[in-house]
Amino acid sequence: MNSRMSENKIVLVKRKTRLEELIVRYNTIQQAQFYIERLGVDFTDYIQEDQNYRHAVEQSVMTLQSIGRVQLLEREHVPNFIFGDDDIVVVLGQDGLVANTMKYVTHQPLIGVNPDPLRWDGVLLPFQVRDLIKIVPEVLSKRRTIQEVMLAKAELNDGQTLYGVNDLFIGRKTHVSARYQLQLAGHTEQQSSSGIIVSTGMGATGWFKSVLAGASGIVHSESYQQITGSVHYEETQSVTTTSLAWDTPQLYFTVREPFPSRTTSTNCVFGQINQNQPLRIISQMPENGVIFSDGVESDFLEFNSGMTATIGLAEKRGHLVV
Repeated sequence: MNSRMSENKIVLVKRKTRLEELIVRYNTIQQAQFYIERLGVDFTDYIQEDQNYRHAVEQSVMTLQSIGRVQLLEREHVPNFIFGDDDIVVVLGQDGLVANTMKYVTHQPLIGVNPDPLRWDGVLLPFQVRDLIKIVPEVLSKRRTIQEVMLAKAELNDGQTLYGVNDLFIGRKTHVSARYQLQLAGHTEQQSSSGIIVSTGMGATGWFKSVLAGASGIVHSESYQQITGSVHYEETQSVTTTSLAWDTPQLYFTVREPFPSRTTSTNCVFGQINQNQPLRIISQMPENGVIFSDGVESDFLEFNSGMTATIGLAEKRGHLVV
């Protein structure tokens, strides 16, 4: 007799632990241990993390099987997985796994679960495994609050697209300068830089925040003022407190380390992108030009000479259960 609460499919997204990744690389746990301990690192931490995560996966599967049909999905298969309209997605964190899963779902509710609260903080992981027995039925009956999350989208002139939950990066694979033409609100500029970061509201406290904090720290340092002769302002608002609502209908971009020269300018290095004002970037990089999102460099679009990227708000939203 079927004792499940629902016939809805629950997709449980998991990842490999550090120990599992080491075993893939070194073939056996003994060889992995030898490599780690030779570097003077405590291998027991890798074992403990793996045990805790495996236990969290087992407990999650048992709980979810009492509620609905469960499908276990590995992180690397998420980009090619087709989520059903009525699926509920449960992600057994960290935060990065939640973000990287969210950009591949459409309207399905996503539940972020912290598998190891003593190890991970988890801004996007408001729940623990023990909460699933209560949270999932509430989601099924639409009695749970859903936070809408604005996504960024990069679309190339050949039709390829890439979504970003936290941010998009446009630049070179290597540390050499990226060359491109930037177009925004009728302004066109040739630039050479370390790349462009486009941030969503959710990503404003991540990579984007660190870039702004670095820029602010330089501008207000005594060394900078001595070099440039700038006036020191005593009262300035720290960018480290900057945050945006996750559903804010704007994106913000910043150009990293723009280089002024006879052929490149630095007049448009920070700005807002909205529905009526996309950012267009024309690649002038003969090779190794890329666009990737949310820090996953392996999931990228090639962005070489002749390609045009239009950066704007995505037509879909993320739906995070809170």
